[in-house]
Amino acid sequence: MVKKTYGVDDLNCCITELRCKEVINKANGSRLGPVSDIEVDSCSGKVVSIILLGRPRYWGIFGKREKIRIRWEDIDVIGKDTVLVCKAPCEYRRR
Repeated sequence: MVKKTYGVDDLNCCITELRCKEVINKANGSRLGPVSDIEVDSCSGKVVSIILLGRPRYWGIFGKREKIRIRWEDIDVIGKDTVLVCKAPCEYRRR
């Protein structure tokens, strides 16, 4: 599941380990949140995207914002603790 690694060889990652990783936008350094789910193509068995939970609105009183869907192709690096993506925040497709 790892696309590119810097100094780490053959880093394998389970879905449960991926859910603990924080997603960071390399374009502006912002934290997008932790991975909450993944989307898999049932025909090919390939990962299509990762899903991030929306941030709480007004301290959680008014629920959460929409989930963020990041395509697998947009992921630049999956490291030990973080997932780096390189896209403008407005280009993420909401679910």
